[in-house]
Amino acid sequence: MAHRRVRLPVFGLLNVPFGALGGFLTVTVIALLARHGVTLGQSAVLGSAALIPNWLKFLWAPVIDTTLSQKRWYVIGAIGTAATVFWMGAVPMNASSLGLLTWLNFFGNVLASIVGMTTNALMAWDVPDAERGRASGWSQAGNLGGGGIGGGIGLFMAQRVHAGWLPGAAIGALCLACTAGLLFVQEPVVVRGRGMLADLRGVVADFWNMSRARMGLVALVLSLLPIGSGAASNLWSNVALEWRASQDTVALWTGVIQGVVMMVGSLLGGWLCDRINRKAGYALFGVLQAASAVVMGVLPHSERTFIVNTTAYAFATGLTYAGFYAFVLEAVGTGSAATKMSVFASVSNIPIWYMMLLDGWVGDRWHGAVMLYTEAAVGMLGLALFVAFAAVVQRTWPARWPQRVEDTLAPADLAPVPVELDPPAPPG
Repeated sequence: MAHRRVRLPVFGLLNVPFGALGGFLTVTVIALLARHGVTLGQSAVLGSAALIPNWLKFLWAPVIDTTLSQKRWYVIGAIGTAATVFWMGAVPMNASSLGLLTWLNFFGNVLASIVGMTTNALMAWDVPDAERGRASGWSQAGNLGGGGIGGGIGLFMAQRVHAGWLPGAAIGALCLACTAGLLFVQEPVVVRGRGMLADLRGVVADFWNMSRARMGLVALVLSLLPIGSGAASNLWSNVALEWRASQDTVALWTGVIQGVVMMVGSLLGGWLCDRINRKAGYALFGVLQAASAVVMGVLPHSERTFIVNTTAYAFATGLTYAGFYAFVLEAVGTGSAATKMSVFASVSNIPIWYMMLLDGWVGDRWHGAVMLYTEAAVGMLGLALFVAFAAVVQRTWPARWPQRVEDTLAPADLAPVPVELDPPAPPG
């Protein structure tokens, strides 16, 4: 099969539904619930329900790698994500709906995870190593920009229309429209047809090869640490009350404008990661995010402070997300890309989850500034642990052990074997 050059912005478009669901929840839904007395801690619990399927998606990722094509799975995920956003928008926004919203958030993110993992798989196969930083930047620009659209436009509409279901319907329609991006990417060339069990064994072997390479091990450890988690951004709608920011400010700045800012940060972060050491870049971006959180806590609590510092935090978040995925793309290689990328994405949601709960717990017992200081301090502790671990591994890694996943493969394994997923009809 002839390989054609893929335009990197396509991966941003394909990742928009994944971000739009999260943005609709964390900005639109949580802001509307805060008006009806839902606390910061309750908002954190609701938001954290999204992370459980994102931890566990490595369990169904092998099914994505071994059954339908990546494009077909993407369409299934996009339709399910659109339906979830619509249903969330139709639910009454009060404390009595928290249970239903939590379950919708959970199952919606199962479906959105399929969007994310298929986008990652298409990107891992179609993008050469020299462009993986920029591809990661575009992918995260779509994710974070989708969050800004889902949250900002969703909340803006929710405050101005009488039909409560309309914002969810609009964001859901956007999710469906993103399937058009599939026209501009190739389906990965994969070996199938050996039987489900044999295909699954191949997926496990491919993951093991990655895990026993030095870069794969370092990337897995990095995924567990709370560097640049961006957890506080999931709670801005509730934190805004302490900084005396209006709901229109929340909708405009933490939704639409900061969505654009995060997109710019992602694109810049991806561009930089193609030019500097990707681990060092990610560490630097994490320091910038922690600094923006501390400055926000120190400055006077006003709407202007909220706008400026949450925008700086959003830019740093875009940098860190692009930096993380650039390093991960370098570590996974190709092969069973949906599974390997899903493992990293699953593990990386663990620090976001525990930092979100920690932020909510601290914010309820003290106030928002202490929450920001705590997040920054824990992030810097995670960075120190990572630097120490990477240094030890660098000094002690045996020379005969592989450095990259490609070093674990025979030369023949590096050349994909084309196999028709849908065999042509017999002649006549």
